Amino acid sequence: MVAHSAGLLVYRRTADGPQVLLGHMGGPFWARREAGAWTVPKGEYGADERPEDAARREFTEELGVAPPEGELLSLGQVRQSGGKTVVAWAVRGEVDLDAVVPGTFELEWPRGSGTVRTFPELDRVAWFDLAAARDKLVTAQRTFLDRLAEQLH
Repeated sequence: MVAHSAGLLVYRRTADGPQVLLGHMGGPFWARREAGAWTVPKGEYGADERPEDAARREFTEELGVAPPEGELLSLGQVRQSGGKTVVAWAVRGEVDLDAVVPGTFELEWPRGSGTVRTFPELDRVAWFDLAAARDKLVTAQRTFLDRLAEQLH
């Protein structure tokens, strides 16, 4: 069964051009990675939930703050290398990075040790211009940047 995720790509306009808010994936697999280790805040949803509602809910769960209010710009969907389908929207706004308190997940680590540890879903968040974001994002999600850039011009 293919998993479906929904996410919000928050953007803001600066004198130097648009910036987007990305999260670095938490947990031991991503700890020492930078390129391709950042993501749009997102999460899975079921058939009983509207994807837009899931995107807002997941933003709050992953960052611990409410998403900005505003018009959602559809960025369509992409299929990630693992098979997951991600649908995303962009919303213009500000997020206070000091207020972010990420959600957590549990994982047996090291594998096979029997020790279950708690990790943040996103271990840090930051604003990036579109060029820097392209280098940081999971490969499939880079398409969202292209679609956002098209809508902003």
